Amino acid sequence: MMAADTAAGTDPAGAGGKTVLPGAEDTFDATSIAAFANRNPSRELDGQVALVTGAARGIGLATVAVLASRGARVVLTDLDADEAEAVAGRLRADGGDVTARRLDVQDEDEVQQVISSVLEELGGIHVLVNNAGTTGPARPVWETPTRYFETMLRVHLLGTFFCVRAVVPPMKDAGYGRIVNVASVAGKEGNPGSGAYSAAKAGVIGLTKSLGKELATTGVTVNAVTPGVIDTTMIRQTSPDHIERLISKIPMGRRGQASEVAEMIAWAASPRCSFTTGAIFDVSGGRTTY
Repeated sequence: MMAADTAAGTDPAGAGGKTVLPGAEDTFDATSIAAFANRNPSRELDGQVALVTGAARGIGLATVAVLASRGARVVLTDLDADEAEAVAGRLRADGGDVTARRLDVQDEDEVQQVISSVLEELGGIHVLVNNAGTTGPARPVWETPTRYFETMLRVHLLGTFFCVRAVVPPMKDAGYGRIVNVASVAGKEGNPGSGAYSAAKAGVIGLTKSLGKELATTGVTVNAVTPGVIDTTMIRQTSPDHIERLISKIPMGRRGQASEVAEMIAWAASPRCSFTTGAIFDVSGGRTTY
């Protein structure tokens, strides 16, 4: 049975500035530094089940490692079943409670089957991180093959839709859930040469905003992160010239690291993210600040 969320609120009578935070069993003085210091996030996900898609490498793998380090029982899913099992084994050797499942997010039936089996075997899903993604060569929109455009939409947008549609009902029933979608700054700005990818990620942003509002009173939050140029295998599949053009737009002047994105995801996936939903969190080195 999944734990119910506790709504945050301040005593309207002003009784000592007492505030209840999600997961807290009693009230504390909101002005006390010690009270915040005592909210140690190191094991804040104990007893929770997290499912991460596209998690055999890059941002997904870094996210699995962070969530596992904070106590979550993590289901690492990826299209590459062998790689998923190999990295899950390494994380288990480090003390993480991590299992691997093959999952092609483009396959609606497979998504439902995998999520149903996790719900049955582990008793619930508290956290869903939609990270599965792909990319390809830079090309203008008018030279983009229809099949390639459809693949971008199916992996990023429909894959996210299939996963959230499967986990929302049990999360609603439990009164608690955290959904984090990995979008991209390309979905905010539209990258030249990446029209299909940009369109798909813009769709993920719109879906996040809509779903966050639809679930706002249920205890389930839905947020997204928008990474910029992150040093992953996927970004290295694009041309060096294209990457350099993207880096030139970053005020910090460098690529981000997968671990930096994972930390933002981990916060949005935690009980501490209790009064934020439908939000888009930038992880781009200052490139997009809206």
